[in-house]
Amino acid sequence: MFEKYEKAGDILKRVKEEVVKLVEPGVKLLDIAEFVEKRIVELGGKPAFPCNISINSDAAHFTPKKNDERVFREGDVVKIDIGAHVDGYIADTAITIDLGDHEELVECAKKALENAIEVVEAGVNTAEISAVIEDTIREFGFNPVVNLTGHGLEPYIAHAPPTIYNVRVKKGVELKEGMVIAIEPFATDGVGRVAERSECEIYSLVAVKKLRLKQERQFLEYVINEYRTLPFAKRWVNVSDVILARLVKQGVLRAYPVLTEVSGGLVSQFEHTIIVEEGGGRVIT
Repeated sequence: MFEKYEKAGDILKRVKEEVVKLVEPGVKLLDIAEFVEKRIVELGGKPAFPCNISINSDAAHFTPKKNDERVFREGDVVKIDIGAHVDGYIADTAITIDLGDHEELVECAKKALENAIEVVEAGVNTAEISAVIEDTIREFGFNPVVNLTGHGLEPYIAHAPPTIYNVRVKKGVELKEGMVIAIEPFATDGVGRVAERSECEIYSLVAVKKLRLKQERQFLEYVINEYRTLPFAKRWVNVSDVILARLVKQGVLRAYPVLTEVSGGLVSQFEHTIIVEEGGGRVIT
């Protein structure tokens, strides 16, 4: 089991090193997303979710659409969040690439992650990790994003318990040896909360139901076989917006609208996947 997590982590290490060199003003977002997803497959894994490329005040769930012409611009704060799986065993990691002059904001999220990892070990309560993240971010003079969290990783489940908040909580969960977790601090110069905006390019299966339309049944079967419960991009599949909307309305699919900082603040993010061990946490990404 852990070997597969580790292989997924090794794939992401390689892809992360390579993608950092490619993100620059004028490059298409779609080219970067497709590079990441293709490279994960070339290295022996599969994408655990679409490559997320969230820029400036966008914090999560942005992936380019089919034939997207948007490009990176001078001054952008670019979050690249990528996942790979090997037979369902998932690794998840994220970095912020600064195309402007936002060194402190970027360093803030990075340091919060480093400090959080230092306290990870079997027996530690996740509330302690959350407190370290919030303290670090506030020491830099920024705000944590209160409604984005780290999470556990389980086979074919990219967001499993425990939830690891980026702010202090009264009650957390005790980490057990062998747990696989993803810690991902988000820092902002805004108020520290995200909300959905209308753009949505990512979906996942949440329930299998009897469906009336043949097209719906065929697409559901495809999703089950190809992605199981893992998120997929609209650009990966050959299906109409009407069918997607119907499946969301019927509770078969979940939609993931882009999450953006409510006050328009810039957001930075870093993330690692960690295997909880006695006496520490082993970073695999």
